[in-house]
Amino acid sequence: YVCSTWGNNHFKTFDGDFYQFPGICEYNFVSDCRESYKEFSVHIQRALNSNNHPEIQYILITIKDFTVYLRPKLAVVDGQIVKTPYYSSGMLIESNDIYTKIFAKLGLVLIWNHEDALMVELDSKFNNHTCGLCGDYNGVPIYNEFINGDISYNSITYGNLQKISKPNAKCEDPDETQALPSCNGHRDECERLLTSSAFADCWLRLNLETYIQACMQDKCACNENKDSFCLCSTISEYSRQCSHVGGRPGEWRTQYFC
Repeated sequence: YVCSTWGNNHFKTFDGDFYQFPGICEYNFVSDCRESYKEFSVHIQRALNSNNHPEIQYILITIKDFTVYLRPKLAVVDGQIVKTPYYSSGMLIESNDIYTKIFAKLGLVLIWNHEDALMVELDSKFNNHTCGLCGDYNGVPIYNEFINGDISYNSITYGNLQKISKPNAKCEDPDETQALPSCNGHRDECERLLTSSAFADCWLRLNLETYIQACMQDKCACNENKDSFCLCSTISEYSRQCSHVGGRPGEWRTQYFC
């Protein structure tokens, strides 16, 4: 099972909830939250890049007793810069120009594209034991993330709850009352892109509507800005998720598109 975040602050939890959360603090993306010995944690911090698009600045991972700090094209293990591939008891770090991947024997795979997109795959032994932006991995959407007992949270409140408190951090919580714009004007274009024949092998494997909604939100947020981030990040994620569940996306990128 995978949890991912990509593009314009989109998240998809292990249980299949899609939501947007534009926070720029350091957050618990996913951690083992059992009371006793915690086997791993993954924290992320986003910021706006020079084009005003959100990108992941760094990822901080603890696996058993190791600490791994990732920045684009840089891996630091327990304070020392390491060359990849790097192998140490039960953990492998690989990287190339496009991705950094971490494989941990305890049942975790992490893949980051050095920019906006991060995917974590977890062994089912962690069912019901995780917390963070990825949710509790209990197999039930919404419950315990956005509905907890008698309390219901919107996605901004939920995201803010995952903040890692750091005494000197200068970052504002996103406003919990902000309403997301209606983006229906972009439905046709997003539907056309995501149902192109290149994705024929994906239509039955994934919930298409949730990706159409994410694409519409991207188009809204970018107004008339036509850069590739606005159009391509959700389509790239759709393609990655399709491959991940065994689909074979065709060649959807062209020299004029993405």
